[in-house]
Amino acid sequence: MCSTPSSPRRWDGSFAHVPARRSLRVSSDSASRLLRCGQNDRCRDCGNRIEWYQRMGERPVRLHPQELPTESVPATCQWHVSGGVAHPAGDGRAWCHLPHAVLCPARDALPAAPELNALRRALAVNTRRLIDSGAFVPPAALPNTEASPPTTCRPARPVVQLLYIRYLACRTVEEIQCVAQTRRRNRCTSPLLTPETPAGIWTLLPASATRGQLSLPGAVMAVYALTHLPYAEQLRWRAQRCPDHAASSTAADVAVTEWEPFDPLIHHEHIHTRLPALNRRQGPANLNRKATQSCPRTTR
Repeated sequence: MCSTPSSPRRWDGSFAHVPARRSLRVSSDSASRLLRCGQNDRCRDCGNRIEWYQRMGERPVRLHPQELPTESVPATCQWHVSGGVAHPAGDGRAWCHLPHAVLCPARDALPAAPELNALRRALAVNTRRLIDSGAFVPPAALPNTEASPPTTCRPARPVVQLLYIRYLACRTVEEIQCVAQTRRRNRCTSPLLTPETPAGIWTLLPASATRGQLSLPGAVMAVYALTHLPYAEQLRWRAQRCPDHAASSTAADVAVTEWEPFDPLIHHEHIHTRLPALNRRQGPANLNRKATQSCPRTTR
């Protein structure tokens, strides 16, 4: 007969009711690994709140967190959400979602209904309030790292090749952050590149376009290649998870992955024709004389 564990007691000996701890889990057949409570984010351009939603076969979309009456939103801007997936069309209801790009004060105003113009002005006022309080710094006010010579000579947005696909990162390789959710329901602060994990290799590869597009003849670019790593390690980078959360399949994602498919015709300003300077995390195959030379931010 199994003994029943004693219930916790207070200092006076009375029984203390301890509620059972429930952990949020993501179903294996879910269209999105994002928890509904973890989709909230802020726009990098204006600082206002947004919500990320997955789309079928495309990149996630940023929607305004509040629903608006369908009659005040143009038909081309109406979105509806079903099962955590956003669809660019109306579903016949009286309320619909709206892309944040239509309302973002940092972008040029689009011709829309007067109700949307009033909401856009309200977001602009909120952006000014965030700037005045120091809670948000617009990208235009950030220090220009392109004008001043960098100390490590590393691209601010490097091109990473994994699973034989090139992606444009949103920050340096050392600063790419895990997107998993911690027990405190916050985003994990651990980076993907740790001293215990193998590093990639900076190499020069042809700046060829994707299949079906025109190529750039005679151009090379610096790429942080991960194709020599094991397949499981490349999947970890693609899922943007630290080694600890990569081993845990129950941890959900609190943010969307920040990989952007690289297109040399669109992201030509991020093409660097020289290897960055070496550091202690550099792979052994990068001991190239070209990397020890000065590497100005040469772009095509």
